[in-house]
Amino acid sequence: MIASILLILTLTVTTYALLNDSQRGRAVGAQCPAGWPTVDLTFKQNDELKVKVWNATDRPGLADAVATDFTHRTVRVLAEGNAKIAVDGVALLRYGPAAVGDAHVIGAYFLNTAEMGYEATRTDDVVDVLVGNEFKQLATQTEFSVSIAELAAAGQPTLPPRSCEPSKT
Repeated sequence: MIASILLILTLTVTTYALLNDSQRGRAVGAQCPAGWPTVDLTFKQNDELKVKVWNATDRPGLADAVATDFTHRTVRVLAEGNAKIAVDGVALLRYGPAAVGDAHVIGAYFLNTAEMGYEATRTDDVVDVLVGNEFKQLATQTEFSVSIAELAAAGQPTLPPRSCEPSKT
């Protein structure tokens, strides 16, 4: 019992430290080539995340259920409905340069099994969540904390192809 409590406390503190690391993803690099977008690799807190949830299955009410679960986790849900495509896996996350870190945080709620769909031309900071046929449920807080820790240990998120970090002035 005590070991379980200590494990949960450790995971919570580790997650908090990783999410609030102001130097996360920082690297000294050359100037960004013309036309390449700058991306945000920051792991934000749930109340700073914005999602649109789409049901990419034939299960009625799935988008509403997942949107409600995200709302209970203080993630801002901007829209929900049915997708125009089917997703066979757990989920497909679509996002642009302003939401690279956000997409990885949302992906942790799918135990890092969601397909990542980076779209370099997007200009918003919203993650589209297309919930797929293999989806069962969002991760618990403990599972989420472990998933975030695994991402950080693996050096994620990394820069998508043909993109740059914002200049540090």
